[in-house]
Amino acid sequence: MNIIDIYARKKRDMAYIEKELERGVFSEHAMLRETSVHLLKAGGKRIRPIFVLLAGELGDYSTETLKLVAVPMELIHMASLVHDDVIDDADTRRGQLTVKSKWDNRIAMYTGDYIFAKALGVVTQLPNPLVHQIMSKAIVEMSIGEMEQIRFFFHTGQTVRDYLLRIKRKTALLIAISCQLGAIAANAPEPLARKLYSYGYNVGMAFQIRDDVLDLCGTEQQLGKPPGSDVRQGNITLPVLLALREPDRRERLLAELDRIQAADGQTNVDTFIGLVRTSVGLKQAERIAERYIERAIRSLDALPDRQTKRDLIRIAHFVGSRSN
Repeated sequence: MNIIDIYARKKRDMAYIEKELERGVFSEHAMLRETSVHLLKAGGKRIRPIFVLLAGELGDYSTETLKLVAVPMELIHMASLVHDDVIDDADTRRGQLTVKSKWDNRIAMYTGDYIFAKALGVVTQLPNPLVHQIMSKAIVEMSIGEMEQIRFFFHTGQTVRDYLLRIKRKTALLIAISCQLGAIAANAPEPLARKLYSYGYNVGMAFQIRDDVLDLCGTEQQLGKPPGSDVRQGNITLPVLLALREPDRRERLLAELDRIQAADGQTNVDTFIGLVRTSVGLKQAERIAERYIERAIRSLDALPDRQTKRDLIRIAHFVGSRSN
């Protein structure tokens, strides 16, 4: 069974979650409805909802209950993407025009705010204050992560620790609590919820590192956007930080970064990408992602040996090797 089979096993419930997402973003206001649906129809892996559903299998499984976590998780993710596209000045995502590109920055920002609010409206239907507290804290941490990314734009003096803390806040945390809250909502034992949080955190860290590697190695067809988007925006990712440690290419990379920054990202980045691709930094970043996947799988040791555990392991392997 591969990841496609996992989604097929949950096909009925995922179709239900998709309909609930459509209901979740619905607005009587025509433009809000249009922008939100545009974002929803752009698609995505829906990995956060699938984690919620799988985690729920370790407790009292109910799609009616789990949707109150799965839908907000995906809506929060969607809202953060809308805001990201404004900050990054991104024209495309997943091969589709972004909200800021099809409309403008102001419409995009309010669309993101609206979707955040709708996410909170859904989760409040679940009468568990702990779920609300965990989710609201995660949104705060995500906001800090975004601010830190802006602060470190084109900052080559940042450390690997700075980078790892940033991606924990921006990416890993939401995946971690998707696993944790799915278990909590299903009344699974608290130790299992903790293990699932650890699993999700490690998968999320690997997910973002792999994403940053793909931005340098992937094609526009694979990525749904031009490769090198991160550096055009000033985002210094793990492969670049590690490549900058190589004395024989550090000065050339710094010169390229200065040139790209001076052009406000509106320039060819092929030389920069080539320097990173041929560095040991790229392989080192991939090995770090692999270690996170190994930790994620070890986090599942205490789970009962059943289909849920096997599916979570398969998703972890998929994240570690994905090409889009």
